[in-house]
Amino acid sequence: MAVQKLNAQSGTEIAYHKLNPQNENLPGVLFCGGFMSDMEGSKATFLEHKCEERGQGFVRFDYGGHGASSGSFTEGTIGGWLADAESVLMQLTQGPQIIVGSSMGGWITLMLALKHPDRLAGVVGIAAAPDFTQEMYDEAFDEAQKKQLAEEGLIYLPSDYGEPYPITEHLIEDGQSHLLLHKDDLRIDCPVRLLHGKADSVVPWEKSLRIKDLLTSNDVGVHFIDEGDHSLSCDPGLLLLDSAVKALTEIAAPSEEIAESS
Repeated sequence: MAVQKLNAQSGTEIAYHKLNPQNENLPGVLFCGGFMSDMEGSKATFLEHKCEERGQGFVRFDYGGHGASSGSFTEGTIGGWLADAESVLMQLTQGPQIIVGSSMGGWITLMLALKHPDRLAGVVGIAAAPDFTQEMYDEAFDEAQKKQLAEEGLIYLPSDYGEPYPITEHLIEDGQSHLLLHKDDLRIDCPVRLLHGKADSVVPWEKSLRIKDLLTSNDVGVHFIDEGDHSLSCDPGLLLLDSAVKALTEIAAPSEEIAESS
């Protein structure tokens, strides 16, 4: 499948893959990736394959400064990447969507859900990481790193997944405008599934329970994999992801329509 490009209102050229639905009665699926990840990851491509089997529309994309999209990663912010995801939602999808977010993408997904409740058939968070910029600054940075960030505007943090993470001062500052976990509630009323590995060394699994407690939805499921790491790209994690999306699809569409499209 060839990479396509979307000219977002921000000026970013967003790279994406879009799978057109074969069954218009099924909700579409939009996948929002994580910090410094891209749309070629195993979760996104696995889920695309499963959606294709069901005849279900699917979109995966790269934020600005990620993957095949234009822009510099170090110029990116949570607000900018939210705007990219919003452009994809509004310009590339039609009708109800199940929005799936991994790590930072889980934060993006929750914000999309708050802004566009009319477009939601469901939400899936995979080690969702709302407010990670503030928590990283408050809990992971030592005084020397905070001083370097203030003086130079950029520091690098080690990553378990490849190149060090470049963290900019404006990323931290912008993140303050999008914090969610300090709110009294998160007014998201569609079905939600939160998936988390209990061996996650990046985002504590307890965060999924914090998110659940804030959601106003009366249909929230939290599912753990004891040996799962942050990415949940292991076979049990991928199967759990597909199971969650399929369950939300069945809530949104009669089961006989899913069977006919499989």
